[in-house]
Amino acid sequence: MISSRMGKRMTRNRMKRNSSRPGPGNVRQATRRRHAMPPRGISAAVLALLVCGCQTPTVPGLTVFTNVNVLPMDSARPAEGDLVLPDRTVVVADGVIVAAGPADEVEVPRGATVIDGSGRYLMPGLAEMHAHVPPGDNPPREEVEDILFLYIANGITTIRGMLGSAYQIPLAEEIGRGEVLGPNFHVGAPSINGGSAPTPADAERLIRAHVEAGYDLQKIHPGVSRESWDHMVAVARSVGLTWGGHVPADVGLVHAMETGMSTVDHLDGYVQAVASDDVQAQVSAGPISLGGLARGFDETRLEEVVRLTIEHDVYVVPTMYLWRNLYGAPDADAMLAQPEMRYVSPQTREGWRRRAQGGGRGPANEVALYLELRDRILKALSDAGAGILMGTDSPQLFNVPGFALHRELQAMSQAGMSNYEILKSGTATVGEYVASHLGQDGNFGTVARGQRADLVLLGSNPLDELANLFDRVGVMVRGRWVPRAEIDAGLAALAAKHAG
Repeated sequence: MISSRMGKRMTRNRMKRNSSRPGPGNVRQATRRRHAMPPRGISAAVLALLVCGCQTPTVPGLTVFTNVNVLPMDSARPAEGDLVLPDRTVVVADGVIVAAGPADEVEVPRGATVIDGSGRYLMPGLAEMHAHVPPGDNPPREEVEDILFLYIANGITTIRGMLGSAYQIPLAEEIGRGEVLGPNFHVGAPSINGGSAPTPADAERLIRAHVEAGYDLQKIHPGVSRESWDHMVAVARSVGLTWGGHVPADVGLVHAMETGMSTVDHLDGYVQAVASDDVQAQVSAGPISLGGLARGFDETRLEEVVRLTIEHDVYVVPTMYLWRNLYGAPDADAMLAQPEMRYVSPQTREGWRRRAQGGGRGPANEVALYLELRDRILKALSDAGAGILMGTDSPQLFNVPGFALHRELQAMSQAGMSNYEILKSGTATVGEYVASHLGQDGNFGTVARGQRADLVLLGSNPLDELANLFDRVGVMVRGRWVPRAEIDAGLAALAAKHAG
């Protein structure tokens, strides 16, 4: 029996494109066509209000932001002065933006809940594209919902779960129906790895089972053989399931990209792929130090790998902050003194402390060279126009769900990406990825008519300082408004629960 999610998926073209990712002009044309269509999911009553302006009590699902500065995050706006549109009115009905324009051109429909945006900034909600929701068959529901709330509290309205469990598929549907407060949830299947798929037949069995179950994508972990990989690719293409995650060593970055890998997470394989022939030979022969690997950097190889990334339409989820913690030697006391640590359990905090006691992956100077090369690779990918997606791999070492994304943005900034490029990696670019690689509704990630109403209202401009993302007035997910007071109350309750 094919699940409803699988049935819907098989009606769409979910095959990953082998051609280059469309340029900005093509993306803009597609966006205009979507916006020219009638708004989706708007009730007849709300449409009547919009037309006649009849006097009526407050209408559920009808919200207006007035006199607000809008960050549309539309890649069609190259001029710096167009990045913020002042004095706008944005109308939301039944979870969709139905009007967005100058305040003197957009009427406020009667019956709407009005949110004053004077001096404030409205932008699309952010996305966490390498998230983890508790695994297992039946984790405590309260624990699951706590993590979902942490994402919403931090302005994250979309997540891509990268280690799925069967319960997450109906959970994603509950979230979509508004029965559970949480971000839009794209569910990755349990991983294909050296243990789960030692043979091509095992890889095929898992792909077919995961499509039947209704997962949105296939997660890859290390250890997959080249033979199993190639067979997995053929089967996944035939059934329309995309895949992404780690790059197995036997497969290698270049072959993974050439055979259709959707996302490369953690910059897996990039450091080795940009090394000289001599260094790559050393890696094949046995272990090599991080410094030796980094010192083997070849500029020509970097240019070629960046070109292949774009040519094969591969998106990258860099997780820069986590890698600094994993490879460096962070001070556990200092990390656990960070304010967000109050929102995770004492057991989790203690586990992170023990893990950090192992120290770094090498001498500090060698680790520094390695991390600097990762920064250089990310900057080169971003400068060339490759698709960069926000992600943290939370909850991982010192990564609190939601809060870790803001630390990731700072790490991306230190790598040389501009604030606009960083914000785009969690907004408009995510919508493009979801549409082109998952074959699902990508009408989100910008503030424009016809887009899903996933929004964050801020008291200050995040283009000036990324830290201004913490200056939240409220978050809207699928048209549901979550004000700052509700967010603060939820966080206080979490802190109280985990005190000690």
